[in-house]
Amino acid sequence: MSWNPALEPGCPDAVGADAIETLIIPRARDLGGFEVRRALPAPKRQMVGPFIFFDQMGPADFLTGHGVDVRPHPHIGLGTVTYLYRGEFQHRDSLGSKQMIYPGELNWMVAGRGVTHSERTSEETRRAPHRLFGIQTWMALPEAQEEVAPSFEHHGKQALPFIEGEGVALRLILGRAYGKSAPARLFSETFYADAALRAGARLPLPQDHEDRGLYVVEGTIGVAGQTFEAGRMMVFRPGDAISVVAGDQGARLILLGGATLAGPRYVWWNFVSSSRDRIEHAKEQWRRGAWGEGQFDLPPDDRSEFIPLPE
Repeated sequence: MSWNPALEPGCPDAVGADAIETLIIPRARDLGGFEVRRALPAPKRQMVGPFIFFDQMGPADFLTGHGVDVRPHPHIGLGTVTYLYRGEFQHRDSLGSKQMIYPGELNWMVAGRGVTHSERTSEETRRAPHRLFGIQTWMALPEAQEEVAPSFEHHGKQALPFIEGEGVALRLILGRAYGKSAPARLFSETFYADAALRAGARLPLPQDHEDRGLYVVEGTIGVAGQTFEAGRMMVFRPGDAISVVAGDQGARLILLGGATLAGPRYVWWNFVSSSRDRIEHAKEQWRRGAWGEGQFDLPPDDRSEFIPLPE
């Protein structure tokens, strides 16, 4: 825990409303007693930096015996990021990784040329009522790295840089910001952070990244003379000095962005690529099955079921 002068407040109203390039109101989806709010991709904005998918999971309450069961499913051309505020997941993947994910930790899986994983509530947690609340994102890989070998990293909360300013507590999840660097291996310039602001606290956005956005998880914020409530994503004009101020109840934010990629990406189901042909090939490989013989395998201890290819 350390104080960081880069978090000293600026003036949140020093820029005009046109500094907000895009305002995104996520679409809510019910996954059977479990709601997600999807901010990316959006009709007016596919990516913020390399971030191409952004889901708020919950908050959701589960009765005893119930939980999340996301069956094994494939990815290509991206990295998945899971970050929780409450609850837990058990991650399993075709690399043999088996990892519990708890609040404040980073779960980072690079799909590259192809990986399969599942996410389930543990049997221990199902023995009592419980709650789940978190954010899942995908980061598109640069074209030169879309076919890298899949990999997995998990970093506990103590390994992630934690910095404080006046009324601000910030954990850097990925990349670099505010003079700090997070430990996960990345393929492009990125920042991704969890910030908690007390009422009236101010926070400047990093100025050394091309693309910058934020998502209001809880509370309200003021920026550029406007007030925004929870469940809103803002993408800001490059180069402007942006600060935000928390409302009367404080605020919880996700800050995200980085370098833009060389071109757009095609997205189909769980596949992201700069090439339609790669996506068509992945579709055929998943439809075919033949686990362990082609592009995809199933997690070693989660092979009894999988999500079929959408038709």
